[in-house]
Amino acid sequence: MKLQFKHQKFQADAAKAVVDVFAGQPYLTPTYLMDRGSDTHQLTLEAMSFTGWRNEPIVPELSDQVVLEHLNKIQRANQIAPSPRLEGRYNLTIEMETGVGKTYTYIKTMYELNQHYGWSKFIVVVPSVAIREGVYKSFQVTQEHFAEEYGKKIRFFIYNSAQLTEIDRFASDSSINVMIINSQAFNARGKDARRIYMKLDEFRSRRPIDIIAKTNPILIIDEPQSVEGKQTRERLKEFNPLFTLRYSATHRSDSIYNMVYRLDAMEAYNKKLVKKIAVKGITESGSTATDGYVYLEGINLSKADPTATIQFDYMGKSGLRKISRKVGIGYNLYDNSGEVTKLEEYKNGFVVKAIDGRDDSLEFLNGVKLYAGDVVGKVSEEQLRRIQIRETILSHIERERQLFYKGIKVLSLFFIDEVAHYKQYDAAGQPHNGIFAEMFEEEYNDILSTMQLGIGEDEYLKYLKSIKAEDTHAGYFSVDKKGHMTDSKLGDKKERTSDDKDAYDLIMKNKELLLDRDPKKSPVRFIFSHSALREGWDNPNVFQICTLKQSSSEVRKRQEVGRGLRLCVNQDGERMDANVLGNDVHNINILTVIASESYDSFAKGLQSEMAEAVADRPRAVTPELFQGKVLRDVSGNEQVVDAALAQAICYDLIINGYVDRKGALTDKYFADKANNQVKIAEEAADCADSVLAILDFVYSDSALKPENARSNNVELQVDPDKLAMPEFKALWSRINSKSVYVVDFDTQELIQKAIQSLDKDLRVSKIYFRVESGSMEEVKSKESLLEGSSFSKKKSEMYSQDKQVRANSAVKYDLVGKLVEETSLTRKAIIAILTGIQPAVFNQFRENPEEFIINASSLINDQKATAIIQHITYHVLDDRYDTDVFTEPTLKGRLGTNAMKADKHLYDHILYDSTNERDFAKDLDVDSHVAVYVKLPDGFYISTPVGRYNPDWAIAFYEGKVKHIYFVAETKGSMRSMQLRDIEKAKIHCAREHFKAISSGDVVYDVIDGYQALLDKVMR
Repeated sequence: MKLQFKHQKFQADAAKAVVDVFAGQPYLTPTYLMDRGSDTHQLTLEAMSFTGWRNEPIVPELSDQVVLEHLNKIQRANQIAPSPRLEGRYNLTIEMETGVGKTYTYIKTMYELNQHYGWSKFIVVVPSVAIREGVYKSFQVTQEHFAEEYGKKIRFFIYNSAQLTEIDRFASDSSINVMIINSQAFNARGKDARRIYMKLDEFRSRRPIDIIAKTNPILIIDEPQSVEGKQTRERLKEFNPLFTLRYSATHRSDSIYNMVYRLDAMEAYNKKLVKKIAVKGITESGSTATDGYVYLEGINLSKADPTATIQFDYMGKSGLRKISRKVGIGYNLYDNSGEVTKLEEYKNGFVVKAIDGRDDSLEFLNGVKLYAGDVVGKVSEEQLRRIQIRETILSHIERERQLFYKGIKVLSLFFIDEVAHYKQYDAAGQPHNGIFAEMFEEEYNDILSTMQLGIGEDEYLKYLKSIKAEDTHAGYFSVDKKGHMTDSKLGDKKERTSDDKDAYDLIMKNKELLLDRDPKKSPVRFIFSHSALREGWDNPNVFQICTLKQSSSEVRKRQEVGRGLRLCVNQDGERMDANVLGNDVHNINILTVIASESYDSFAKGLQSEMAEAVADRPRAVTPELFQGKVLRDVSGNEQVVDAALAQAICYDLIINGYVDRKGALTDKYFADKANNQVKIAEEAADCADSVLAILDFVYSDSALKPENARSNNVELQVDPDKLAMPEFKALWSRINSKSVYVVDFDTQELIQKAIQSLDKDLRVSKIYFRVESGSMEEVKSKESLLEGSSFSKKKSEMYSQDKQVRANSAVKYDLVGKLVEETSLTRKAIIAILTGIQPAVFNQFRENPEEFIINASSLINDQKATAIIQHITYHVLDDRYDTDVFTEPTLKGRLGTNAMKADKHLYDHILYDSTNERDFAKDLDVDSHVAVYVKLPDGFYISTPVGRYNPDWAIAFYEGKVKHIYFVAETKGSMRSMQLRDIEKAKIHCAREHFKAISSGDVVYDVIDGYQALLDKVMR
C-alpha cells in the first residue's frame, strides 16, 4: 500500500501565514560564496574556508515595524490576539493539534518559502529519537507527493556525528536541504561536550556547528515545549538562524512567540480533522452483599426483551475459570456456576431481576445493581487486565464489522510496561507467550466462538476464519543482541519515553504493511508496544487504544490518545475525511480508549488537559468578543467591527436562543449550526461565515467531552413533521388495510408429501450420558483435597438413552398437540402424518422428543408452505392499522451496533438487522427522489398460514420525481430463490397477494437485494 496525501486548506493556510509575514522579500537566487565575516557571528579561522550556499538575508526594506504590521494583519485574520511587539528576530509559533499533519505542514512550508523567496536551508530540531524517526519517515512517504506539486525534491538526512560529509553536502548543495537533529546532539558542555562543537580531524579541523551556522538556516523546532530549556535556547543561537518556526499541539505559555496560526484541539475536532474520542471505562466497586465476582460487559437491545452479557466465576472439571454468558431476566448465577460443584458465593440472591437498556443496568434479587462496565467482588490486578483486553477485542470486532466492506483495516494498540508480560524466553532461548498474550488469545477465541453474524457478512466471516488468534497480534519492542524482545531504555526518565531506535524502526517500516488487509500479507490487527514508545509515531488506522499499566506512573491522557487521533485510510491509502465521507466522518473515525478507570474519571482528566491546552479561548460570548475583529463578506470586502456592530451581533445571538445567561453557547446554537440555519444580526448577515468563525473560537465543554462508548443506546422517536407529510399520509392510506386469507388446497395431498419428506429427511440425534467412577487416593495435602486432585478416575462409559434408566421418565409429551401448535394443521391431519411414516423414523421420538418435535414441525411447515403458494386468496377487511403502531411499544437500539441516525426516516433513528439493511437505509436517506420512508415495526404484519409476516420497508417518493408509486420492500442478502427457505418464499408470495388485494396498483411490493435493485424497479 502507498499512502495518498491530499491538499488540505488548513495546511495551506498555515504555510501561507508564515510566508505572508515576509511579504515584500524578493526571490533571491542564493550565491555560492566564501564569506569571511558576519556582523552577528564571527567565524573561526578554520571556517573561513567555507564555500557553499546560504539562505539570503531578509532585505532592509522589511524593517521590524513592517514585519510586525504583516504579523498583526495575519493574526487578526486568524482570530489570534495581535502581538504588541516582535519577540526575537524572528520567532513564529504555529499550533497544530496531534494527528492533523503537523510534519506535513512544515514540509509544505519549506517548499513555499523556497518558491517565494529562494530559501533552501532548513534544520528540524526534535526532542527525542522517537520524534526524529517519525519526522524522517514523514519526509520519505511525502517525497513523491511534494515533488509532483513543486517539481523538486528535498534532500533530507539525520545528523550523525560519525557521518560529517553530510554536513558538507548540506552546505554545498544548492537544492532544498533539511537536516533533522535531536537536541541531545548539541545540548551539552564540559566533559559531556558534543562533537558538533569540536574541531575534528576528520572534518578538516573544523567545527560542524560553524559550517551549519554559515548556511544561515531556518530553524524548525518540533515540540518546543520538550526541546527548549534555558540552556537549549542559548545553544540554538549558535545555529545562526535566519528565523525560527515553532510547531506543537501543546506549547508552554511562556514559549509562545508571535503566533501566526493555530489549529488547537477544539478546532481540529469541530472541523472533523481528527477522530472522535470514545471511552470504555471500567468501574471497580466493592459490594457488601457478596464476594462473588460479576462483570457486566453490556446490555443487548433487540425487538424482544433486552439481555445482558456478564462474566462470572465457573467451577469446571479443571478448576475455577471466568465465563461470559448472555443472560435474561430470571437467570440464576448459582445454578449456572458449575457442572457439579456450585459456587456458594452466588447462592445469596444472584438471580437477574431487571435489565434496563435506558441506563445500561442490571439488577439482581439481592439488590446488587451493576451498570455497563461495572465489576464487583474479588477483582485482582490480573483480572482487570483481562477485562481490558476483552473489551478491546469486542470494540475492535464491532468497529471492524462496520468498516470491513468499506475496505478499511482496523488496528488496536495495547501499551504495556514490561515485555515479559507479552513475550518470555525459556532456558534454551525459545519464545513463549507472556500472560497478556495468553489472555488475548483466550479471550479472542472465546469471543469469536460466540459471535453471531448477520445476513450479508459472509466475506467478513471468511476473513475472520483466515486469521488465527496467535497470528493476529504482534509485539513492537526493542530487540537485544540475541534477537529477543526487551524492555525499552528510558531516554527521558521524567517523561518516561524511550530513545530505542530499533523499536521505532520496526514500527515505522511496517506502517504501510500494517494497513494492508490481506490476511496472507498482514494478519496483524492487534499491536502490543512498550508504554515508553508512546510518542513519535502513530498509525492512522488505530481505532482502539488500551493501556495495560502495571506501574503507577502518571501519563498525560492527551499523549495516551495521540497515537490514534489521525483520520483512517482505506486500502488505496486514501484518507477517509470530510471530502470522502461528508458528515459521516465521525461515524467512521472513532477512537475508543479502553481505560483502567471509570468513564467519568478518564473523561474528566482528558477534558481537563484539553481545556488547559485551549486556556486562552474566551469562555463567554460578549460584545468584546467581536469588537476590533475583521469581518469579510461574500465578495471579499472587509470591515472592522465597532462597538455598535458588536453589540448588535451579541444581542441577536441572545434573542435567538444561541447564548445563555452566562454567555455560553447553547445546544440550540450547535444544532442550528449543524443544519446551516444559524441566524445572524441583519447588520452582519453578509459576513455570516466570519461571525461563525469568531464563535468557533469560544470554548465549549461539550465540544471536548469524549463520548461514553457504553452509553450509546437510543430510544426511537417518531418525527411528527414526517408523520404529517402529504407523501406519508398518502402512503399510509394505501398500505394500512388489514386482510383475511382463504386457502383451498388438497389436505390429503399435503399429508402424503409431509409423510414422504419426514421419511426422507427427519434425523434426530441420540442423547448420550457419560457415567464415570473413581476413588480417593492418598491425601497428600489440604490443597490437593480442595483441588480434587486426590481423586483418581477409574472408569468411563457412554450410554444412549434407550439403554439406561430414563432421566426424564416423568416428563410427558403431547406430541400431536405440539405439532398442531407448531403447524396450525388439524389433529386429524397430524395423526394421519404420524401414522403414515416409517416405524424407524417414528421411533426417533423416544430417543430425543424435543428435537423430534422441532425437526418434524419444520419439515411439515416446508411442505405446507409449498402447497399454499398456489391456493391462497386475500380479501380486504374494513379494519385498518392506526399510526399507534409506530409508537407502541417503544423501539430501542444501540448506535453503531444496530442503530444509526436518519434524516428521511419516520423515526429519528433506524434499527437495522444486517449490514445490508444499514447500507440500504443510508442510500434511501440521501436520495433526492425519496420523500419519507419507514422500517416497518413488528406491530404491522400480514397474516399467513405459516405465521405472521412483517415487511421491511415502506417508501414514499416525491410526486413527479419518478413514476409515482408507493413501494413496500423486503431486503434480502441473496436473491437466489434456492437460498430462500420454502417458508420465506411462501410468506413473500402471501405478501404479494395481500398488496394486490388492498391496493389499486399504485403500491408495489417486491423483494430486492439492495438500493440499485429498488431504483431499477422504480425507474421502469
